[in-house]
Amino acid sequence: MKLTIERSQLLKSLAHVQSVVERRNTIPILSNVKLEGRPGSLSLNATDMDLDIVETVTADVSRPGATTAPAHTLYEIVRKLPDGSQVEIDFDADSGLLTLRSGRSKFSLSCLPVEDFPVLSGGELPFTFTVTAAELKALVDRTRFAISTEETRYYLNGIYLHAATGASGEVLRAVATDGHRLARVEVTLPEGAAGMPGVIVPRKTVQEMRKLIDETEGEVTVSLSETKLRFAFGDAVLTSKLIDGTFPDYERVIPADNDKQMLVDVKSFSQAVDRVSAISTEKSRAIKLALEKGTVTLSASSPENGSATEEIEAQYESIPLEIGFNSRYLLDILGQVEGDVATFSMADAASPTVVRDGVNAGAIYVLMPMRV
Repeated sequence: MKLTIERSQLLKSLAHVQSVVERRNTIPILSNVKLEGRPGSLSLNATDMDLDIVETVTADVSRPGATTAPAHTLYEIVRKLPDGSQVEIDFDADSGLLTLRSGRSKFSLSCLPVEDFPVLSGGELPFTFTVTAAELKALVDRTRFAISTEETRYYLNGIYLHAATGASGEVLRAVATDGHRLARVEVTLPEGAAGMPGVIVPRKTVQEMRKLIDETEGEVTVSLSETKLRFAFGDAVLTSKLIDGTFPDYERVIPADNDKQMLVDVKSFSQAVDRVSAISTEKSRAIKLALEKGTVTLSASSPENGSATEEIEAQYESIPLEIGFNSRYLLDILGQVEGDVATFSMADAASPTVVRDGVNAGAIYVLMPMRV
């Protein structure tokens, strides 16, 4: 295999594929990226056996062929080459070495046989539909903060993507929860998604997909089965195994009869929460909200730091109520609200609170209170 490629194009693709490769690998071939030169293009492929990415870039290929090279080493070399330079890649099958030349620099990398590289991307994916990059971004960004990092409840370590019936009709819904907070966001159900199985997209897949969304303007093609999911973004295709588990019945934890409503300006409330929480202890991050007609008073105290209070205006007409929250969880939710106003629906100091977005009716967040 012999080819010439522009450094910035190679770097961009290597950045995507090498982030799938785990730093510590017991299987040497999984530390490598598969490079395949075809007339006019170079395809790069990396996998960790759960997640697989293939990206194709334009290249001047004078001798087609394929090999595998150490992913992180190759990325570091290309990253440190000067901007605008041309990179020549030459693989000699007899020596098993990949030679990389750019300007006066020359690197030789030892390769592993391409036949040893695993294939993950096969298999039937019966459900296929397209969503806009903006819709997919909204589904991911407004839910991923609530993904659990607790490995024992592995079925919460991802985003639950499924077809559902919402207030506006058939929807594609994304849900994530860690037991302390829950995020539920939806978009209109795309054509072809009806009847799709509910799938749990792993956290790492969500992270890698999110990077690719930023560089995609148009539509993303989603294909899935009960065990596998694929996202096609123009030149890049991400294939992932799904979390094999049952996502809990999240509808049961969304209260329907919380009768105390507070409307607050998102920006001023977020800033007040952020200021007052500077006092709260690192472990609990607890702050207290004291609600009275027309106002909410935020307070925090800790033995080592002292105390803080701040009063802001709020639309609240019910009986006085004191309720405590983890300030970081509260800020995470407020950070997802699109509109200027957030609506908090509460029952009492011990029951889950529902936060709604004034602009996006399909977005609902649930936050468990804490004792303060």
